[in-house]
Amino acid sequence: MTVEIFHNPRCSKSRQTLELLRENGVDAEIIEYLKTPPDAAELARILDMLGLEPRELMRQKEPEYKAAGLDDPSLSREALIQGMVDNPKLIERPIVISNGKAALGRPPQKVLDILQ
Repeated sequence: MTVEIFHNPRCSKSRQTLELLRENGVDAEIIEYLKTPPDAAELARILDMLGLEPRELMRQKEPEYKAAGLDDPSLSREALIQGMVDNPKLIERPIVISNGKAALGRPPQKVLDILQ
């Protein structure tokens, strides 16, 4: 089983989710998405697996959200995804991917559902 976690070591929920994976014997591939952000195609795939629209995965309270004009309600899905690619800090975290499924670790226990 391959498990990936899009991780930000400065985020407490991300650290808690990684610890929870380890406690459950899961050796996840850690992707520090601020250093290695996903491209638009990968982010679109992740959104599809999560069943979310781009704004639902965006940290809308970050200053970069408004500064990049991403609060414009007329923006397309593609434009919002590109906004996250250009500003990876706006991507909600952590995201865990396993067996073609994804879960947002908020709360961290939610990721356990995709590991079975």
